[in-house]
Amino acid sequence: MRALALGLALVATQTHAAQRVYEGDEAAAIRCANMMAYTGITLNGAGLMGAPEKDVLVGISVLILERHVSGTWGEKKKAMEAMRDRRDVDATLADYQRNAPRCLLRFPIN
Repeated sequence: MRALALGLALVATQTHAAQRVYEGDEAAAIRCANMMAYTGITLNGAGLMGAPEKDVLVGISVLILERHVSGTWGEKKKAMEAMRDRRDVDATLADYQRNAPRCLLRFPIN
C-alpha cells in the first residue's frame, strides 16, 4: 500500500511538472536561457564554436534558470524543452544576435 501511495505521489508530481506554465519575467528568463544554450550547442555542432565557448553559454543558461526561474529542475527542464520545440534554429540564432546582451542585463548571473 505504501508503494502504491508513493507511486501515485510521484506520478502526481510528474504530472504537475508537465503542467507548469511560466509567465512574465520567468518566461522571458527561460527564453533567454534556451537561446544561450541552444546557440552554443548548435554552433559547436556545426564546428563554428569551440567546446569552451559552448560550455560558457550553457553555464550562463544554467545560472539564468537557477537565479531567475522558480520551480524544480524538472519543471525548468520541461519549460526549456517546450521553448526549444517551439522555435527553430534560425529563429533562435537570430534571437541570440538581437537579444543576448539584453538578456544578460535583464537576467544578471553575477
